Amino acid sequence: MDAFFYIIPAQIMAVALLAAYVVVRRWLRMRSAWRSGLTAEGRCLRVFATAHGGGDARVRTSLRHVYEFRARDGRVVRFEEEGGPGTILEGDIVTVHYADGPDVVATARPGRGGHGCAACSVLALVGVVMLVCVVFMVTLAAMS
Repeated sequence: MDAFFYIIPAQIMAVALLAAYVVVRRWLRMRSAWRSGLTAEGRCLRVFATAHGGGDARVRTSLRHVYEFRARDGRVVRFEEEGGPGTILEGDIVTVHYADGPDVVATARPGRGGHGCAACSVLALVGVVMLVCVVFMVTLAAMS
């Protein structure tokens, strides 16, 4: 029965570390697109909203955009981005920041600092969750 009190915190820590990995990976990808210095004129092909939740839960909607641009090597790149501004409509011309490579990383979001702040906040939360789990397991081991 004591193993149960070690397995659950270990699983919580694993999920927290996975969330930290996903957030940091997304932040590094967006940072590489902004720091590459490569820009292109892109076009918004589609705007749509997705809804999550419903029933007894709160419904959360997010706006998604599909963009297309031509990279400097001539290939046409199409990408989808969540959370862009609601003022961009289908057919609008936007500036796309991208990092060249085999799989192009691109963004049409106008801001730069939001991803870094979000990544730091999530990492701080993951650190607190990890600390609570470790203190719980150490306290449990000391009581046994």
